[in-house]
Amino acid sequence: MRSLEDAAVVFCAVGAILTAAIVPSGGVRAQTTTGEGAWPVYGGDEAHTRYSPLDQIHPGNVDELTFAWRLPVGPLTDRPEVRSQTTPLYIDGRLFVTAGFSRHVVALDPGSGSVLWRWSPDEGEDRLDGAPRVNSGRGVAWWGGDGAEPREGGRIFTITPGYRLAALDPATGRPIEEFGREGVVDLMEGHRAREGVPLVGTIGASAPPLVAGDVIVVGSAHHVGMRPPSRVNTPGDIRGFDARTGELLWTFNPIPRPGEAGHETWLDDAWRFTGNAGVWTTMSYDPESGLVYLPTEAATGDYYGGHRPGANLFSSSLVALDGRTGERRWHFQIIHHDIWDWDNPAAPILADVTVDGRPRKVAVQLTKQAFAYVFDRITGEPVWPIEERPVPQTDVPGEWTSPTQPIPTRPAPYDRQGFSGDDLISLTPEVQERARSFASRYRMGGLYTPPSVKEGPDSTLGTLSLPSSIGGANWEGGALDPETGMLYVPSMTNASVLALEPGGELSDMDWIAARSATSVLPGVPLVQPPWGRITAIDLTTGEHRWQMANGDTPPHVAEHLGVPLEELPRTGKVSRAGLLVTATLLFAGEGMSGAPVFRAHDKASGEILAEIALPSPQVGLPMTYLHGGRQYVAMAVGGGDGGVEIVALALP
Repeated sequence: MRSLEDAAVVFCAVGAILTAAIVPSGGVRAQTTTGEGAWPVYGGDEAHTRYSPLDQIHPGNVDELTFAWRLPVGPLTDRPEVRSQTTPLYIDGRLFVTAGFSRHVVALDPGSGSVLWRWSPDEGEDRLDGAPRVNSGRGVAWWGGDGAEPREGGRIFTITPGYRLAALDPATGRPIEEFGREGVVDLMEGHRAREGVPLVGTIGASAPPLVAGDVIVVGSAHHVGMRPPSRVNTPGDIRGFDARTGELLWTFNPIPRPGEAGHETWLDDAWRFTGNAGVWTTMSYDPESGLVYLPTEAATGDYYGGHRPGANLFSSSLVALDGRTGERRWHFQIIHHDIWDWDNPAAPILADVTVDGRPRKVAVQLTKQAFAYVFDRITGEPVWPIEERPVPQTDVPGEWTSPTQPIPTRPAPYDRQGFSGDDLISLTPEVQERARSFASRYRMGGLYTPPSVKEGPDSTLGTLSLPSSIGGANWEGGALDPETGMLYVPSMTNASVLALEPGGELSDMDWIAARSATSVLPGVPLVQPPWGRITAIDLTTGEHRWQMANGDTPPHVAEHLGVPLEELPRTGKVSRAGLLVTATLLFAGEGMSGAPVFRAHDKASGEILAEIALPSPQVGLPMTYLHGGRQYVAMAVGGGDGGVEIVALALP
């Protein structure tokens, strides 16, 4: 592994920064189109493949990568953060990122990392401090506008933590005055609310909006619902706005009202008060069909649904809408009545592949429970059979569970599911015995074993579950090579305890999540490694091609086990990799809980071809772009003492 001292590091100077926008003294050469070297969408393209055809960096030279520039993010915002999930966009010779808890938008010179302009949202203390997702978000969205040049009429869109949609001039950072009110649409205006529940403090956003032609599609994010204060909550309605004017064009209600499809799946009038069920993550778009794909979340609350009996359409579903009208074209509910917090965490990946000799246009939904659901993206028909299979039922008083859940027959799960004694860590006899002793106090069972009451009739402390509510897969999603049909999936093997306790004074819900932990020793998980992995799945056959641990064995694991590090298998990290695939390579950082290292892999075998030391772990997803004839790989890093940085790698 090459150290930072061995790399040619150029620190860029951050110039004068204003609270509105600053215009550079010198221009950046414009490109007539976004081009093949662009990265105009959070996921690389509307299909969220995280793929680039660039090939300047390849197996023969990847070990020569060095730092082209580094930009500390802290000076760009009044509220710095330790970690950032932003992914830069590269459009028309500029990079665009979000920064800080207040979600500033920053334009950068792609060759040096120097700041071109910064826009700072003015939220007001009530909107910002009360926002459920105060963070840098995951980036911005770009609309090409009506001009021949991307910067002629094009717009940068961002959703602020206080839930406002802003349209900015990509050349200057100034708000587009003809959009909304002086460049801003207040997303709380016209949003469905619940009696007695204010919108301020209950709804926000953690992902950029989706650009679907001339429509800006907006989702929402709420507070984490493990211990919600009430069964009554704001619904996560999805809306489409005119990209030119900010006018509301349509609304899709994931919790249907009377007369709307799916209303009958909300028993006991639960539709009147239940919240969530929206899209907190990214979405994808098919320009050919005009369809927008919504990966929806669970309804309130995460681990108890007794107040919302029924299957609860369209929660925890994949929904395809007409992007122009918001009309539902098809849907598939991936979890009926979700009480595991296994909501859909990432935009479905769209691809054109040949399956069994037949060309198919597919949408692949990766899930926290470690399934890849593969659908015909036009009709919603499963590419391979999905079977409704019986699942364990609840004994929690007042709860409702579905007798079956939809299980894909192909591809096979990319991570472990359910929990049994075979899942317990066994690296040494001593730690295995500790794990057995710990697990003896809990219930175990197969996938979809429901939560149980802590210290209930059987005196157990809850139910052990794999994967945990944070994955399996999560917001990082996967990456797809459209040339080969190979899908790369990062996942995490980490147990959680599904335990419930009375809401009591904390909530008017009958039951909420009880607090618990699953480490047998400090930093040593309960389950057998690998704790993080990368899986390659051939979408032409549905077969796994290879799987490997994401990361080396942490030294502290060997220390706590009392075993020399070299005697342990490669365990991977309790983390999910951030992936990027190009014409020549698969790139992977270890993710937010991993080590500060960035790897290049052989796409066909997973073999590690190069390792590059980072200043901090990769926290935002990597991307690549071509600028001035030079290919760069850029990402946000953070989690260390130095705070968040945007770093760019390139060949010397």
